[in-house]
Amino acid sequence: MSIITKEITKLYGEQKALNNVSLEIKSGEIVGLLGPNGAGKSTMMKILTCFIPPSSGSATVCGFDIIEQSIEVRRRIGYLPENNPLYVDMYVREYLEFIAGIHKLGQATQKRITEMIEITGLQVEQSKKIGALSKGYRQRVGLAQALIHNPEVLILDEPTSGLDPNQLVEIRNLIKNIGKEKTVMLSTHIMQEVEAVCGRVIIIDNGRIVANKSTSDMHINESNKQIIFVEFDAQVSKSSLKTINGVIDAQNIKDNKWEITANNDKDIRTDIFQFAVKNKFAVISMNKEEQTLEQIFQKLTKK
Repeated sequence: MSIITKEITKLYGEQKALNNVSLEIKSGEIVGLLGPNGAGKSTMMKILTCFIPPSSGSATVCGFDIIEQSIEVRRRIGYLPENNPLYVDMYVREYLEFIAGIHKLGQATQKRITEMIEITGLQVEQSKKIGALSKGYRQRVGLAQALIHNPEVLILDEPTSGLDPNQLVEIRNLIKNIGKEKTVMLSTHIMQEVEAVCGRVIIIDNGRIVANKSTSDMHINESNKQIIFVEFDAQVSKSSLKTINGVIDAQNIKDNKWEITANNDKDIRTDIFQFAVKNKFAVISMNKEEQTLEQIFQKLTKK
């Protein structure tokens, strides 16, 4: 495991920013930490990057304890904070040389800087002052500094905040490419970002994890019922549809289109198709109703 936390709690006075948070992230995963403002996302990231200690609990990154072995943890983490603090009076390449010096890259410095400029698409901007760059290119510089020492784990706090639509797509694609070789944890409150980039979603609210699933599984309706919309090529009776194993109800929408309600213990679509074959019907279309990530988020974080 790249990241393991066990019962992490963080107190600010009497307020619990994190409350007994336990999670595991495997090597090579891109995991989205999703939650409303003030949920505890940034606090978790600051703890994992050794900026602040937990009040209780423990955590390891790449097998190293964040308290006892914080230097080893820092060597293995690349971190892009929410506000992306950069030295705006420095030139892009100059700034990356400065960061490389902090990481003591030595003779590999220039080669690594050139690689980072290419990976993050900063070739045209590398001779400009950071203060003259657009928000999108500043984010690229932030990613370059986070990657320059070739960390095993990348932690990104709101990496696309304030970007225009074109910049959003570019940065998301960049993160996806980086995630092919590294473990990535990114925090956001943008649902589309999680769906576009992440393989797993952790939803946190009021300092607690309220959901932890793969992005695809997160859409599965957790109620005890499933809704299927199906259209046949011929008339079908309600009574015949209710003979399908697991079907609770069937409502005719229009012509040969039906809304079928079934138990959620298994996917009923195969049974519907077999029913059609048996009765010599053709299935024109069939779709399973799924909750959007936004609906799930609202349900889980509703005050």
